[in-house]
Amino acid sequence: MMKEAIAEAESALLHTYNRYQIVLERGEGVYLYDMEGKKYLDFASGIGVFALGYHFPGYDEALKAQIDKLLHTSNYYYNLPAIDAAKKIKKISGMDRVFFTNSGAEAVEGAIKAARKYAYLKDGRTDHEIIAMNHSFHGRTMGALSVTGTPKYREAFAPMIGHIRFADINDAESVKAQVNEKTCAIILETVQGEGGIHPAQASFLEEMRRLCDARDILLILDEIQCGMGRSGFYYTWQKYGVKPDIMTTAKALGGGVPVGAFLMTEKVGAHSLAAGDHGTTYGGNPFGAAAISKMIDLFEEHDILSHVREISAYLEARLDDLAARYDRIRERRGCGLLQGLACNGPVAELIGKALDKGLILINAGQEVIRFIPPLIIERAHVDEMTGILEACLEECGKQG
Repeated sequence: MMKEAIAEAESALLHTYNRYQIVLERGEGVYLYDMEGKKYLDFASGIGVFALGYHFPGYDEALKAQIDKLLHTSNYYYNLPAIDAAKKIKKISGMDRVFFTNSGAEAVEGAIKAARKYAYLKDGRTDHEIIAMNHSFHGRTMGALSVTGTPKYREAFAPMIGHIRFADINDAESVKAQVNEKTCAIILETVQGEGGIHPAQASFLEEMRRLCDARDILLILDEIQCGMGRSGFYYTWQKYGVKPDIMTTAKALGGGVPVGAFLMTEKVGAHSLAAGDHGTTYGGNPFGAAAISKMIDLFEEHDILSHVREISAYLEARLDDLAARYDRIRERRGCGLLQGLACNGPVAELIGKALDKGLILINAGQEVIRFIPPLIIERAHVDEMTGILEACLEECGKQG
């Protein structure tokens, strides 16, 4: 039955993913089930989307209620869910203006446009440059791809949008070496995700903030994967107290509904995008906005941030134990419930074995296992995960 479904998918879908050979059918809590009923502990959460797992009490009901009212209006009109969501996201982020999108890549596109418009209004020039980070990942659309610092993602689609320079995260001098009179923005992930789980250091973020303030350069922080509670703060930059001028968010923001946003300070909002500069058909639609609003409510009602801070310390300890006992693992690195085990060699076999044993993991580059579970996991789930992973490590060790 599952084989037939996969064969049908392969005959119809564009082959842009090397998918695992299972068909997921339903979820409950922190578990997923395939169409043959096999149960999987989910430590990927749809790549950080399902922050509250599957069917968290109150979430489905809020979306069903919105379906009965209104799904879409277009942005020629106001709608109450979007107004409510904007108020709440401003409160949790500390930012001043918000533009709702449908995805993280679209949020990055908007952030790039806002930065360039801000610079254009200052001097009327159109040759401004943006500094991005090597090994970064910001999305697959042309603008987001242009600031993605991994050449393999860009090469086949050149030329990019241009006027992009690259530096190294946590190396302030490498950034300063790229700055000139044309620089309008510096963009970086507060925690690099796809590039191998590399958190930005507090001292680096602080130096970037000082540099940007001194030269009226905009600091753009990409919080698409590491934001919305994953660090134990709503947004990871809040852990360090280094506020960006523009911020992008998506993934867990809607808890499963495809939404995103870019936010900015009042200074940038008043001196960048204006009527006619940017738009979206679906962004900020009542259904998506209702999902955002309910997610924020549930985070507050259940004190999700405190739980993340507590459980992430336990996850780190268990992963550190594995790293200490297995030579295959070089180190653990990460922040909150976005963790990575850097290994000596490819991790595809380990991830495949874990899947066979009912554990869903994903990689972050060829040699890093990424752990990005729902934020509601408990110690028992961490223990279950590490037990399965240890069995996989033992099997691979014996084969090696």
